[in-house]
Amino acid sequence: MKLSIDTTKRTLLTEDESGTREFGLYTREAFSAISRVWVQVGWALKHIYSFTWMGRPIIQLPEDMVRAQEVIYRVKPDVIVETGVAHGGSLIFYASLFRGMETAGRVIGVDIEIRPHNRKAIAEHSLSRSISLVEGSSVDPAVVARVRDQIQPGEKVLVFLDSNHTYAHVAAELEAYAPFVTPGSYIVATDGLMEFLHDVPRGKPEWRDDNPSAAAREFASRHPEFALEEPPPFVFNEGEVREHVTHWPAAWLRRLP
Repeated sequence: MKLSIDTTKRTLLTEDESGTREFGLYTREAFSAISRVWVQVGWALKHIYSFTWMGRPIIQLPEDMVRAQEVIYRVKPDVIVETGVAHGGSLIFYASLFRGMETAGRVIGVDIEIRPHNRKAIAEHSLSRSISLVEGSSVDPAVVARVRDQIQPGEKVLVFLDSNHTYAHVAAELEAYAPFVTPGSYIVATDGLMEFLHDVPRGKPEWRDDNPSAAAREFASRHPEFALEEPPPFVFNEGEVREHVTHWPAAWLRRLP
């Protein structure tokens, strides 16, 4: 798509295979088009590699984390499972929400390799008591069993998948961890924006089809107990924007009651 912005005329012109369209620059349609390009450029420049949460790097788009917080506060899970630990920022983020909600919630982080300096930093963090780590492939049945052993009967569980983002791996994770998800809660296949990064710097052509969103859509088509749907889009909104700026399109799978 070609975008042409005229700040003098206050217009945005879009050109693609479907034709040419003109919008007012300060409209929802223009915001949507510009945001999509902004996300692509920001990804190419590693924009998300510039944030921390309570001292730990958190490689996530801030809007996604704020939206996740809205869901966590509403669902109030007892356990959050996250595959993909990296520096541990997301684990600290979820643990801090449990602390803020004054619950005994726990976070289980799973990664094929937890580097010693990251493990040490997580262990020494003030929120470490709410976090447990499981090292190994997230789809190894033995690793899945170790996670299962840490979840008590009757506990409410929410799962974030943020490890290997290939279609095959995410599809296997969905099959392995979806049974842990309690009715009304979610399993989230993050970083489906790869679908829109196949032709940008640091992208790969195969990402058009080989991405988490494709795995989530296919999973939903075979599992009627899950619905692929965004959470209630705006808990609070006094503005005009009606869609999220996100790295997680087609990510949220809700387990139906």
